[in-house]
Amino acid sequence: MPHDHHAHSHEHDHSHGHPHGPGHNHQTGHNHAADAPMHLHSHMEEEDAATEIGMLCEQFIEGFRDATDKATFLRLAGVAFEVPGSAGGPSLKLVDVKVETAWQVGAASPAFGSAELSYLPFPGAMIRERTNCALVYVSKQERRDLDLREFMQQRRPTM
Repeated sequence: MPHDHHAHSHEHDHSHGHPHGPGHNHQTGHNHAADAPMHLHSHMEEEDAATEIGMLCEQFIEGFRDATDKATFLRLAGVAFEVPGSAGGPSLKLVDVKVETAWQVGAASPAFGSAELSYLPFPGAMIRERTNCALVYVSKQERRDLDLREFMQQRRPTM
């Protein structure tokens, strides 16, 4: 799954046309007793985590591209140069850091009642750069591409 190269915010209106009881919190959309702890939506935490990981990935890619000593940059970032193999197999060695850039110029999705895809070409202002990065590990028995987002997720401290 690609990374958007540009950060975006996720804001939407939670207002709706029905009354709320005492203790209703418009930020969470829930009624709470005055002394009850506030409940936060888990999807907001997931969106915040995804945004944070996206920003970390962007900075990693920028730093890696600019680093004069790529191996030292990887060491400082905590990238393993060797990882255990699957099912007790031989260890895998880091051989590539793959950075790919793509430009999304349109969207296609299944069309109702048709074998054709519904296609929507984007106007110029909507075309966005997407950059992906993967750490490529190999052994004689397997290859593993570790997406940078997975790497960042593994390293992200849980709150």
